[in-house]
Amino acid sequence: MAYDEYLADRIRQQLKEKRTALTELKMMGGLCFKVDNKMLCGIHIDKKYGDSLLMARIGESVYLKELEKPECLPMDFTGRPMRGYIFVAPDGFDTDKDLSYWLDLCLDFNPMAKASKPRNKKKQ
Repeated sequence: MAYDEYLADRIRQQLKEKRTALTELKMMGGLCFKVDNKMLCGIHIDKKYGDSLLMARIGESVYLKELEKPECLPMDFTGRPMRGYIFVAPDGFDTDKDLSYWLDLCLDFNPMAKASKPRNKKKQ
């Protein structure tokens, strides 16, 4: 298991309470939650950090403000931060209220987010 099942269950429960239809996709060694076929958030166990991180797609308008919080880190899978995406350390989603805050930011941005282009599978 490359992600925290307990955190995944908490996210599922909160999105259900918010009446949000979602799909899940295992990727990048973690779990991605999608709404309207667009990444909403995800879970990733970071080897450098040594713990579960919440990946949040919050958009560029609030990105810099949220990065000022001590529990937030730039999301940088490739060594280059992805603007509009952040990692939230466990202290930032410890309570249901905290987790709800991040999910609400993600849900607020989701209608403006662009969906990834579907990849064509190569014929063999």
